[in-house]
Amino acid sequence: MREIILGTAGHVDHGKTSLIRALTGIDTDRLKEEKERGITIELGFAHLDLPCGHRLGIVDVPGHEKFVRNMVAGAAGMDLVAFVIAADEGIMPQTTEHFEICRLLGIQDGLIILTKKDMVEEEWLEMVEEDVREHFRGTFLEECPIIAVSSTTGEGIGELRSLLDEKISRIPFREEFGPFRLAVDRVFSMKGFGTVITGTSINGRTGVGDDIEFYPSGLIARIRGIQVHGHDVELVEAGHRTAINLQGIEKEQISRGDMAATPGSLTNSTLLDCDFHYLASNPKPIKNRAQVRVHVGTREITGRLVFLEDDVLKPGDNANIQIILQEPAALWPGDRYVIRSYSPVRTIGGGTILNNAPPKRKRATPEDRLRNQELFTRYKEGSDQERLLLFLDDAAHKGLTRDQIATRIGVFGKRLQKLLQRPLSTGEIIVVDPERQWMISATTLEHLSRTVTDTLRKFHAENPLKPGLAREELRSGLRPPVEPRLFQHVINTLVKQGGIIQDQAELRLSDFTITLQVDEEELQRDILKIYQDAGLAPPILKELLARLDRYPEKQIREVLHLLLQKKKLIQITESLIFDAARLDDLAAQVTAHIRENGEIDAQGFKKLTGLTRKFSIPLLEYFDKIKLTIRIGNKRVLRTKPS
Repeated sequence: MREIILGTAGHVDHGKTSLIRALTGIDTDRLKEEKERGITIELGFAHLDLPCGHRLGIVDVPGHEKFVRNMVAGAAGMDLVAFVIAADEGIMPQTTEHFEICRLLGIQDGLIILTKKDMVEEEWLEMVEEDVREHFRGTFLEECPIIAVSSTTGEGIGELRSLLDEKISRIPFREEFGPFRLAVDRVFSMKGFGTVITGTSINGRTGVGDDIEFYPSGLIARIRGIQVHGHDVELVEAGHRTAINLQGIEKEQISRGDMAATPGSLTNSTLLDCDFHYLASNPKPIKNRAQVRVHVGTREITGRLVFLEDDVLKPGDNANIQIILQEPAALWPGDRYVIRSYSPVRTIGGGTILNNAPPKRKRATPEDRLRNQELFTRYKEGSDQERLLLFLDDAAHKGLTRDQIATRIGVFGKRLQKLLQRPLSTGEIIVVDPERQWMISATTLEHLSRTVTDTLRKFHAENPLKPGLAREELRSGLRPPVEPRLFQHVINTLVKQGGIIQDQAELRLSDFTITLQVDEEELQRDILKIYQDAGLAPPILKELLARLDRYPEKQIREVLHLLLQKKKLIQITESLIFDAARLDDLAAQVTAHIRENGEIDAQGFKKLTGLTRKFSIPLLEYFDKIKLTIRIGNKRVLRTKPS
């Protein structure tokens, strides 16, 4: 069953850790330094079994401003927040920053706990409660319960436990589908067990014996064992605080911030399309391309904010942005993020990831900015099918697999099958590789088709005497590069539509015909006459160019290539070209000779033709190559018996 994760938040020394210890009996401070200094530095974890039958996972986050980075990592997995405020101090700076972080991460439920009740008078407590209620007016905590407790005397702890039980029992639990994901918040090694990671599982499920991939490194390990709150389990589901024992990977190969997931389910990217809220509490505007600290999951990455429609944002503004990351991250659309300023470090904003692997967006012209605005409106307001087509258009020739589509739009199983039905039947989506279920949009196919036909049209214009462009030469010249399977799909489509003709390894437009100019027709006659007159002792290319030096060399080569394509001339070696009719006559002579004598050797061939070794040996090898003859020792016989 999916667990609910309760996270604490609040200013340093407001009693978060003491509260958890009083509530659960578990001390979440593990480090020697934490116990010596009396403050939480790293994330701590506990659990509480409730009367309603659910187990509540609890994350204790640091309250000190120096450890807000760790607080953000812990808040990333929260379902609801317990906002802890000391009754003797009230609202403090970290109270406000922690609350802004929770709001930016999309947390929508929680409660407020006033600690150290035993240290204040009742009148003071009432005043603090009014102040707190006013502070959270207009937010998701506006109507939430406020309960005062003392972790020292235990007063109010029983009521808090009952309140949590009532709150959790009303939450509708649902099964999480899709691949497994867990943002790693701790990595350590245990003697006799090896590498262990911990984190809050975000999606899906995984079990003992399954493989798990770490992003962005791509390393894969096997799950040896799983624990949830100290108990061995065979299967872990979304929402569980989890420890996973791994085999096949060392502790040093994993870091906090890595995403552990079902192999092949995520995509690394350094670009993110996001909506962004610039907090109203910021003291000044922020400029385009500002350098910031990006918090995603349990990871912090340096990046830049590119405003797609604005040059400057004022405090309180919302914007459509592209985040450029210095290091790749593996995320899903719908994941939340927090932005902290680079220096001095403070929380300044955040939002939702809309596309986890977009192309680079343009913003230079008013048209670019309007296009971006329309695009982001489709991200936010479009149906699943509209967003599906949008993601495929963005992926362009790289396309998306069925699994990648599922994670982009958060639709899995039969729902995904139903969603794909219509666009596949109408041709809006094309399956390029059925085995991998790799798809592209019809828009991408049309664009690639236009690119191929435009390339051929340009080639024909620049090379009017060449019958076609080599297929592989065309593909390798496309930018960006196109995978061979997709390229072949485009060619097959164009051939089927009648737009192009594929002649063995060459491609040409179906309406293209070679038309010779007057001087080219004259050159064609001259070349043919030279080879016809030369018979079986033709000139090499260098000699041909010298005899026709009144024509440009490029033109000679093109007309010569055309005659070879037309089969008027036959090239038997790199340097030897013969008149085709003369070769046919010679083939008939050789056939007749062998039928009469049973065989022919090199000496007999020279006697038959009167040719020197320079021509006779290549000609004999040519007849072997075209399967007229076959060599046996020093002699040649016909490949087929005479009729």
